[in-house]
Amino acid sequence: MIYLPTTLAQELGFYREEGLDVELQDFAGGAKALQALVGGSADVVSGFYDHTIQMAAEGRALVAFVTMLRFPGLVLVTSPQSADKVKAIEDLKGRIAGVTTAGSSSQMLLVYLLQRHGVPPDSVSITAIGSAATAIAAIEHGKVDAGMMADPSFTLVAKRNPGARVLADLRTAAGVKAAFGTATYPASVLYTTTEWMRTNHDATAKLAHAITRTLAWMQAHSPQEIADRTPKTFRGEDDALYIEALRASMPMFSPDGAMTADGAEQVRRLLAASMDKVRGATIDIAKTYTNEFVDGR
Repeated sequence: MIYLPTTLAQELGFYREEGLDVELQDFAGGAKALQALVGGSADVVSGFYDHTIQMAAEGRALVAFVTMLRFPGLVLVTSPQSADKVKAIEDLKGRIAGVTTAGSSSQMLLVYLLQRHGVPPDSVSITAIGSAATAIAAIEHGKVDAGMMADPSFTLVAKRNPGARVLADLRTAAGVKAAFGTATYPASVLYTTTEWMRTNHDATAKLAHAITRTLAWMQAHSPQEIADRTPKTFRGEDDALYIEALRASMPMFSPDGAMTADGAEQVRRLLAASMDKVRGATIDIAKTYTNEFVDGR
């Protein structure tokens, strides 16, 4: 769901109407998608904004050009088996925590949450549990004590396991404020290399327009109507559960696709607190995103 606008734009025919032929490739996590971009097998990534800052710290020029999420949309939840022992993030010391893939944004966010709560990251065994079915299985079978999950997987786990405990909910403004102490944390975006953007200016503009049209369409339609246009493979077998998850996650979607300077700086600040390479680098944050292609900007 954190990348729903990317798929919804295709289902609504907006890429085609913009004159684009878009092939969507699915990867196990943001780190893998970034590798595809760097390796040249993908032109644009639908991923988390923090990757552009991490790459800037390494001297690689990536730029986000349309913002889909104002909040990360992830939930740190315990397994049912660990709920009575892990009542707060502090209790994760000496335990096992799951993220989508190694090097993913979910891992970076988890590390920051641990540090913010005084838990040395190396005191927690962090393991990859993937997303969707594999993440659900890891949580429900107690393979991890807690895990970072996205909807609709989280809502399914919560419904089937009422005893599972939420340690951080990054789907809403209140949840992000409680977890990070900030009002916003821009998450999923479309990003690419500055070189690709320069040589494909028109295609970049059309991609941004397709996504901003999708975001506006989502704001104007009910969770039921959005679910009706979402592929069955995304919704899963329980339509009612997907609609429930969508309703809970709607606040995270950007209404206009724009990045705010404050939001970008919050991501840099959070990364600097948890990553040495960002903390020690001089990064021009204004070069990691642009609103040039967002309507009305």
